[in-house]
Amino acid sequence: MTRVLFLGDIVGRAARHEVISQVPLLRAEHNLDFIVVNCENAAGGFGVTPAICEALFEVGVDVLTTGNHVWDKPEIIPYIETQSRLLRPLNMPEATPGNGVVTHTNAAGKRLTVVNVMTNLFMAANDPVFAALDGALVRHKLQRDADFILVDAHGEATSEKMALGHMVDGRASMLVGTHTHVPTADHRILAGGTAYQTDAGMCGDYDSVIGMDKVAATDRFTGRGNSRLSVAMGAVTLCGLLVEADANGLAQTVAPLRAGGGLSPA
Repeated sequence: MTRVLFLGDIVGRAARHEVISQVPLLRAEHNLDFIVVNCENAAGGFGVTPAICEALFEVGVDVLTTGNHVWDKPEIIPYIETQSRLLRPLNMPEATPGNGVVTHTNAAGKRLTVVNVMTNLFMAANDPVFAALDGALVRHKLQRDADFILVDAHGEATSEKMALGHMVDGRASMLVGTHTHVPTADHRILAGGTAYQTDAGMCGDYDSVIGMDKVAATDRFTGRGNSRLSVAMGAVTLCGLLVEADANGLAQTVAPLRAGGGLSPA
């Protein structure tokens, strides 16, 4: 069996510190083989820095995924060119710095492949996501190349993420969505053995608007102001998805993780 925890988008400093403090405890409590975290909003809610990545790796995060905010901090560009465990979406245009796929082997010899893609609907223009993900899973196969394959599908549209899940069913151990910062209640194992959740939610303050100060964000919608968005500073909830896969790399159990803050625990 291979046990993997994925944590959704880290939003801001308080969430980052909570993830850093909890990762070693979560690894021990759930007997985890790997931990993967989406870090694209970890630096003040916009982007990520090399120092933040190093802090997350230091406490035991195995792979970091991102999304449309990956380039918000320009200093990440030279770092991502040399750090293979920090991913950017695979289907960004050719010649974009960094990589969208990595295979990481732990001390026990287990192999985790992570594929990071970004959807096309309501998102910035990128290469077609279905073709990119299909190609990645042709090149990286369960059992032959990896004991566990995790796909982070970063995007807005629930329908698009659901379709991606069905496309990879039986070819990946799990596909989990990110970007909307709200955990969905549809975690399940698809017919072919792939664990699925439309969105893992965020690691951040839920007394907010997707992690941002609720007053400034609401004023933007109502037209009463155009304040600069800032990260909400209340209690942090960690949200993620825990999956256990068998020797074939297919999911046997799937469970949401919600801890702390204002959401009901899971």
